[in-house]
Amino acid sequence: MVIVGLTGSIGMGKSETAKMFRSLGVPVYDADAAVHAIYAPGGSAVAPIEAAFPGVTNANGVDRDALAKLVLNDPAALKKLEAIVHPLVGLEQQKFLEQAAAENADIIVIDVPLLYETGGQKRVDCVVLVSAPYELQRERVLMRPGMSEEKFQSILAKQVPDAEKRRQADYIIDSSQGIEPAMAQVKDLIPLLKKVPAKAWASRRGDASESSQLRRQDSEKG
Repeated sequence: MVIVGLTGSIGMGKSETAKMFRSLGVPVYDADAAVHAIYAPGGSAVAPIEAAFPGVTNANGVDRDALAKLVLNDPAALKKLEAIVHPLVGLEQQKFLEQAAAENADIIVIDVPLLYETGGQKRVDCVVLVSAPYELQRERVLMRPGMSEEKFQSILAKQVPDAEKRRQADYIIDSSQGIEPAMAQVKDLIPLLKKVPAKAWASRRGDASESSQLRRQDSEKG
């Protein structure tokens, strides 16, 4: 099973590209959707986030706006949040991979906005980057409700520059020409992705098995 990392900076069209892969029958794991799920009422992140950042949760789960105000410009607070969220999202991702493997998928896509920022490129077989010129990116982002130039620049400052991502990526989808050209690129790319040597899944299964064994040992000690 080939594990493809799909990424792209804010406003580059990554989410739309993920939909294209999904529409062509490729299983897609959505990291943003996983975060929404664990932030929702009863989600696994709600209690630990409330403990770390009192007052940012309510009957609707985690109040993302209230949380963002606390962590957006505070590197220490952001690191504390990531230490809570990343392992929980990792568990959701592992469940997705196990399900895809059980269904004999030959290729799956992991849609992760901060793939390079979190070192996720080391845990996939190849990386597909969605990219567009800066001015188009900025135009797209500033059209979003509640977005400002200051917020956009703050988000950009925390992301690996697009030029560096382009240098490191195995494949690039140019989203600047619209939906149909991007879809054509995705269709052309899928046969190439299926030929990529599949090594990441075997490694991930080994890691998951080892983690499970350690948890059992800790439980027995306790």
